[in-house]
Amino acid sequence: MGRMSEKASGTFDIDVWDSKDPYDDRDGVTLTPVQVEKTFKGDLVGTSVAHLQTVTTPAGPVAYVGVERVEGTLNGRKGSFVLRHQAADGPEGPWLTWVIVPTSGTGELAGIRGEGQIQVGPDGAHSFTLDYDLA
Repeated sequence: MGRMSEKASGTFDIDVWDSKDPYDDRDGVTLTPVQVEKTFKGDLVGTSVAHLQTVTTPAGPVAYVGVERVEGTLNGRKGSFVLRHQAADGPEGPWLTWVIVPTSGTGELAGIRGEGQIQVGPDGAHSFTLDYDLA
């Protein structure tokens, strides 16, 4: 049986944004670890914990990388998986992408792979899309 491509979308709330002490802060550039906890609604119902490394310059927050473990139900399948984040604020505006870490799926989400994006609305609300497939 081949792989079938599926889509998921929804919203999430940031329940906790715990910024730690910067580990590098000089010449106007600050590198800071942040722990983020979220609640997802929509095609993905569940919670997550993310560990991010943020970069702030005199222009403001400009980039982050991180990993996030998501636990819940994705289009009716229960399990967990890990997302790898990459985001920056570029000339065309901000972009935020997710890639599912291969082999990180558990439960009914074992074998999941794919990628997605985060959108931040003018009111600060967060929504997501995820294109994925399962073995």
